[in-house]
Amino acid sequence: MNSPAPRLYRELATWWPLLSAPEDYAEEAEFYARQLRAACDGPAHTLLDIGSGGGNNASHLKRGFDVTLIDPSEDMLEVSRRLNPECEHRVGDMRTLRMDRQFDIVLIHDAICYMTDEGDLSRAIQTAFVHCRAGGAALFAPDFVRESFRPDTSTGGHDGENRALRYLAWTWDPNPKDSTYVVDYAFLLRESDSAAHVEHDRHVEGLFPRQTWLEILGRAGFLARAVSYEHADVPDRELEVFVARRPTDPGDEP
Repeated sequence: MNSPAPRLYRELATWWPLLSAPEDYAEEAEFYARQLRAACDGPAHTLLDIGSGGGNNASHLKRGFDVTLIDPSEDMLEVSRRLNPECEHRVGDMRTLRMDRQFDIVLIHDAICYMTDEGDLSRAIQTAFVHCRAGGAALFAPDFVRESFRPDTSTGGHDGENRALRYLAWTWDPNPKDSTYVVDYAFLLRESDSAAHVEHDRHVEGLFPRQTWLEILGRAGFLARAVSYEHADVPDRELEVFVARRPTDPGDEP
């Protein structure tokens, strides 16, 4: 996390809606909302979305929650503000963020992948804990745990009003003995004048065993469990998320 942020969160941020369209997130957001409501004690009205990126999940979650979005990239937050103008947006790093209030629910979806060592992962989880009210719930959605990691190549993209994007994403692990893997993106970007150009963007992401996740969540004070990720595009149920509750009684904390 000390290296420059991937280009997607800087000069390429305006292309985000064509890489990953908001409408593609309806099923994912519904799954998160269902898991969080089930884990939360009492009503769940407020949601803190940390590492919110372009706001695609929030565009669905805001229908059921009062959503506050946090991201370290001002460029990406500007994309989200256009999509979610009614929501509060703030610049913040998930490792160090401290606000003056707590929330019923805290969500850190795949942005948690940018925590590439156990220290940073612990700090991000602690941030979620301190912003989660007693009895509230949190959900963390890494793309992989160590046990489920598989090298992969995927493609996609969308057409916009005056521009279009197609991508190839190559997921691979150059060193299986460390706590990271790599996703190399090749973006083919077409402008309104029909000229196209290619951009490369490398994302280094964290990879931890399931037990490491559960131990760090427990040390932070959460009561946590791994849950299979249910989505039509993931029929084999190999992926999983971590659902956690902050105990209402301090004596219940690990």
